[in-house]
Amino acid sequence: MVIEMENETLPFDWEQDSIINKSSLLEVLTNIEELDEKNRIQTEVLKILKILKNTSKDDLGLLNFSNNGDTLTIKKDTLLEELKQILEAQTIERTKYYISRLKKSLTVVKTSKINDINLNRWKEYDDIITDSLWVLDKRDASGAHNAGYWGNFIPQIPNQFLRRYTKQGEWVLDPFLGSGTTLIECRRLGRNGVGVELQNEVVELANKNISAEGNIFNVRTEIINGDSTVLNFKQELEKRGIKSVQFVIMHPPYWDIIKFSDNKKDLSNAQSVEEFLNLFGNVVDHTCDVLDNGRYFAVVIGDKYSQGEWIPLGFYTMNEVLKRGYVLKSTIVKNFEETKGKMNQKELWRYRALVGGFYVFKHEYIFLFKKETK
Repeated sequence: MVIEMENETLPFDWEQDSIINKSSLLEVLTNIEELDEKNRIQTEVLKILKILKNTSKDDLGLLNFSNNGDTLTIKKDTLLEELKQILEAQTIERTKYYISRLKKSLTVVKTSKINDINLNRWKEYDDIITDSLWVLDKRDASGAHNAGYWGNFIPQIPNQFLRRYTKQGEWVLDPFLGSGTTLIECRRLGRNGVGVELQNEVVELANKNISAEGNIFNVRTEIINGDSTVLNFKQELEKRGIKSVQFVIMHPPYWDIIKFSDNKKDLSNAQSVEEFLNLFGNVVDHTCDVLDNGRYFAVVIGDKYSQGEWIPLGFYTMNEVLKRGYVLKSTIVKNFEETKGKMNQKELWRYRALVGGFYVFKHEYIFLFKKETK
């Protein structure tokens, strides 16, 4: 990006966060705000840009950190955008409005009731997805995350939801815990987590995976070995001193696409789609009482193709939740390029699709609901 002014050209290629002396920057912006000539304001703003790019001596003290605790960390490209907007404003009134808005973003934290996102600095959260089409590349394999458990979802899904729909220190419930992906993300983001898993051996795997992740926020992690279709969640949480949870995320089996066990209580062993939906509906019923009113609930689910027919399992599942009075907030379509079942068989599945007259699954659904007691 290039900013031109008074025959001066500054190349900007910022990639990392910028650490600024907060008091000095606010003082400089306040002094600029008091100026009445647009050209003078532009000249002073350009000085800030030159200092931040280290092309000019720091006469303004923006990079002087002698005052302990008086520092501000801000994304460089975001700060650049705000300063550039001030430079390009067409009127003095608009110029001062942008300066005032920048000052406010540096001094006032504005969050909602359901997350810690500072809305006065919303431009810095460019990695948080707000569109309904999620095209995600490779799964996050950092830290304790791994793809060793067949059928686990990618960590980016709980990461996105925990950051948007929970605050640090709140409780998250995953009734289909599997190998522990959700609770690993809870540890990383400072959320307490409860997970329920049916199979003993998978509980052991989840414990191992989660223990391998650091716990810098000193959050609690609770794993319950039980059947979510019949579990008394309220009672189990009370045993652990937990009154309620603030977010629920479910990633149930996609019916019998993957057989996770020989246990008849396992949803992947349901004998029909009706039985699968009935079992899933039981889980929704049993978790409803422990989710706070006004909070959110996400279901990650895919469809199934069987005997020449596309079975819209995702929408059937969505409807089961709607029957329980939840409000649908979003339907997200997430891509996937390759599953273990189709690994190294891309050409074979393309041939099968051409012969069978169908399309190969390249997506799954994420349904987002809100609990609103009327």
